Amino acid sequence: MRKIYHALCKAELAICGVAFMFLVFFVFISAILRFFRLSMSWNIDLAMFLLAWTAFLGADMAWRAGQLVGVDLITRQFPIKVQKVITIALYLIIMAALIVIAIFGIRLALVERIRTYQSIPIPYSFMTISLVVAAMSMVLSTILKIKRCIINFNKKELEGGAA
Repeated sequence: MRKIYHALCKAELAICGVAFMFLVFFVFISAILRFFRLSMSWNIDLAMFLLAWTAFLGADMAWRAGQLVGVDLITRQFPIKVQKVITIALYLIIMAALIVIAIFGIRLALVERIRTYQSIPIPYSFMTISLVVAAMSMVLSTILKIKRCIINFNKKELEGGAA
């Protein structure tokens, strides 16, 4: 199971990296062509598609690595065990929110399956499904964070963010 998870993480990193490179390339080419008064509208649509995928997959990678912003000004004054209980409770709330996002993302993707981009014949739901994929990946990362927090509950230090 661990090998599958690490393979998924590597695939997510590769997809996000390649999509970001193409995103930058298409936006750059579009800007250069616009300078010469040439318009390629499909560049913008493809850039929007790639932006959605890189943003949501990047959010999951940041969540897994513990690189998202957190405010612990009040909770760091509590004992370590209380901090861990609060952390687990917050992870459960985050996981519930991610499940709701995934459910409504699936519903939105089903509604958007008929709509296509203006300039490319790709269903809009292919972009919308990026939210669902990232949310489910974040749910998996959150489950692993909860598991690690419970396993290390009696240790003296608070867990870091890396999965």
